[in-house]
Amino acid sequence: MYKNILVPIAADHDPRTAEVVKIAKLLADEGARITALTVLEAIPDYIVQQLPEGQIEHNISAMSDGLSEDLQGTGLEVAVVSGHSGRTILEYADEHDVDCIVMASHRPGLSDYLLGSTAARVVRHAQCAVHVMR
Repeated sequence: MYKNILVPIAADHDPRTAEVVKIAKLLADEGARITALTVLEAIPDYIVQQLPEGQIEHNISAMSDGLSEDLQGTGLEVAVVSGHSGRTILEYADEHDVDCIVMASHRPGLSDYLLGSTAARVVRHAQCAVHVMR
């Protein structure tokens, strides 16, 4: 069904990751590209100035290595970027011609009654199909 699928994965090792990956594979055409994306929240500039040089790049590299290890054997590509979760997922999808986003949503609070805040933002603003697993 889809040729380029994006699977946003939370940095906190959500136990539902395997299920989301399975769903993405079921939705994928033969030879489809599936990318696992983790977004590290952007660090405010006033804090970045206090960090050792190269620390953010080190964090991104370490997260990428860990994600690659966790997803070893799944055939997924791995991408780690920094930014605001919802906005960065949407930007990545637009920039990489993604035609489907498959993601998990946490249990909602009062402000996000139906979906988690990141999932809600992605569903509302994505220019492609979005499948949300709760």
